[in-house]
Amino acid sequence: METIIELEGVTKVYRQGAVEVEALRGLDLVCEKGEFTAVCGPSGSGKTTALNLIGALDRISSGAIRLEGRDLTRLGRRELSGLRRDRIGFVFQAYNLIPVLTAYENAEMVLALQGVQAAKRRDKVMGILRDVGLAELADRRPDQLSGGQQQRVAIARAIAADPAVVLADEPTANVDSETADRLLGIMEKLNRERGVTFLFSTHDPRVMERARRLVRLVDGRVAGDERRQG
Repeated sequence: METIIELEGVTKVYRQGAVEVEALRGLDLVCEKGEFTAVCGPSGSGKTTALNLIGALDRISSGAIRLEGRDLTRLGRRELSGLRRDRIGFVFQAYNLIPVLTAYENAEMVLALQGVQAAKRRDKVMGILRDVGLAELADRRPDQLSGGQQQRVAIARAIAADPAVVLADEPTANVDSETADRLLGIMEKLNRERGVTFLFSTHDPRVMERARRLVRLVDGRVAGDERRQG
């Protein structure tokens, strides 16, 4: 299998005034292409910190993080920006859609930034919107969509550029149970049929039950790593 993510002895220390808080303490983790993995743990266990570091949204204090073999600690700001744009898809619990753009425009944004031709963008984005059940709502803005529909737009945006991995931080936190199950079904289908690699941070039992790999963090370290069939 192809290794997508590798964390080696990763520590992250936050300073709050004169106090240092160690969010991650020598974290080791390897994720391979095509995984559907949930990172779980109690509040303060370091799961969101880990995703932020993998997504190059923050810098580690020590250790190494490699994405597709590239050491993030050796990349400059411009290189990291390009990496986030081209190789990492993000799904946030707050959706983070641009309010003045339609569902289609939000979903095509990364492809537009990459300079993909408009006709190719349309074919690809409309295909993805069909996959997530939103083709008929492509012209609606976020304020005209339900929370679950907005999260589906966020998923479409995350996978549009064929990233190496989609990082989903508590993606079911702000939706009801029925919507959460539908969102998980959509992501499972994308994982199974398109080979999209997903890495979640979550405390939602529904996500943990459906993940094929469950990594448990406690106090910034791996306390359990369970792989499942399916």
